[in-house]
Amino acid sequence: MTTSAVAKREVSRPEFIALIASLMALNALAIDVMLPALPNMAEALNVASENEAQLVLGTYMLGFGAAQLLFGPLSDRFGRRPPLLVGMLIYIAAAALAVVAPNFATLLALRFVQGLGAASTRVIAVSTVRDRFGGRAMAEVMSLVFMVFMIVPVVAPSVGQLLLTAGHWQWIFLFMAGLAVIVFVWVFVRLPETLMPENRRELRLGIVVEGFRIVFSNIPAMSYGLAGAFIFGALFGFISTSQQIYVGIYETGAMFPIYFAAGAGIMSVSSYTNSIMVRKIGMRRLAHGALLCFITFSLLWLVLAITIDVPLWLFFTLVSAAMFMFGWTAPNMNALAMEPLGNVAGTASSVFGFIQTAGGALLGTYIGQNFDGTLVPVATGYFVLGLSTLVLVLIAEKGRLFGVGEAYKTTT
Repeated sequence: MTTSAVAKREVSRPEFIALIASLMALNALAIDVMLPALPNMAEALNVASENEAQLVLGTYMLGFGAAQLLFGPLSDRFGRRPPLLVGMLIYIAAAALAVVAPNFATLLALRFVQGLGAASTRVIAVSTVRDRFGGRAMAEVMSLVFMVFMIVPVVAPSVGQLLLTAGHWQWIFLFMAGLAVIVFVWVFVRLPETLMPENRRELRLGIVVEGFRIVFSNIPAMSYGLAGAFIFGALFGFISTSQQIYVGIYETGAMFPIYFAAGAGIMSVSSYTNSIMVRKIGMRRLAHGALLCFITFSLLWLVLAITIDVPLWLFFTLVSAAMFMFGWTAPNMNALAMEPLGNVAGTASSVFGFIQTAGGALLGTYIGQNFDGTLVPVATGYFVLGLSTLVLVLIAEKGRLFGVGEAYKTTT
C-alpha cells in the first residue's frame, strides 16, 4: 500500500482506539455473552455436568491461542489488514454454523474454529498499536483500548440473559456473528495498513524462524509474556466459574449479570486510571506495585475462604480489589513484553498471544474443572498464579522491582 493510500485511510486517535478495542472486544464477547447460557446448553445438548459445560469457553480459548502463532508471521509478511479480514470471516462463519450444531462435540469443534479466526484480531490489534506507538505511549493507548474493551464484559452477560429470555441459546451465536459483521465492515472501510512495505518480512522458513528466535531469546520480554499468561490464567479461572459461584453459591439468580458487570466495570475504571498514571509513574512502578497488591488480596481471599463462609459482600469486595489491580498489571506487562521487539511486532504479538491465551486458558480451565462448590479452588488459583507471576517479573528485572530495566531499549 502506498503512502498516499495510507493517508487517505488515516483515522483519528479516538477512532483508532475504538477500532482496536472493538477487535479485541469480539474475543470478550465470545466468552462473556455465553456465561448465562452454559446451563441451557448443557441441558439441551445432554452435557453431564456444569463443569463440562465450561469447555465451551476453554475450547474457544485454545483455538484462539494456537492460531496466533500463524497470524503473527502472516501479518509481518502481508501486512496487518489481509490476515485480519480473513480471520474475522472465519470467526463469523463458525459463530453462524454453531446455531445449527447437532451435538456438544460439534459445538466444541466450531468454538475451536471460531477461536482460530479470532486469533487474528488479538495479534493484529496489538501489533498495529506497536506499529504506531512505543514505550509509555503504547502502554497508555493499550490502557485506553482495554478500558473501551471492558465495556463488553460489563454488558455481555446481560445481553446473553436477555437473548435467553427472548428466545433460545442459539440466538447468542447469531448475535455474535451479526456484531462481528458490523466490526468487519468498519475495519474494512476505516482501519489503515500500519505496516509499511519496507518493514515487511519474507515468509520463508529461515526468516520466520529468525523472527521467533529474536522473540524467544529476549529473556526479559519472554518473562513478561509468560507473566501475562499466569495472571490471565487466574482471571480466566474466575470467569469460567463465575456463573457457578454467583448463582450456585450465592444464589443471585437473575442478578448474576449485574454482579459480573460491576466487576468488569471496576476493571474498566482501573484501565482508565492506568492510562493517566502510566506517563507520570511509569509502566514498571504501576505493574509491580499492582502485582504485589494482587497477591495480597488473593492471599486474604484464600485464608478467608478456608476459614469461614465468606459473605457475598466480602467476596465481591476482594474479587473487585484484585480485578482493579489486574487493570494496572496486564496492559503494562503486555507493553513491557512488546517494547524491545518492534522490528518483529507481528511475530512477537503472536508468540505472547499464544502463550497468554492458550497458557492462560489451560490454567484457567484447570482451576474451573476443580471447582467443588466452594471459593477455595479459585482463590488458590489467584494466589498461586500471582506468586508465579512475581517470580517471572523478578527474572525479567534481574531481581529488582520498580527499576529502570536496561533490557528494554527498543529495537526500532
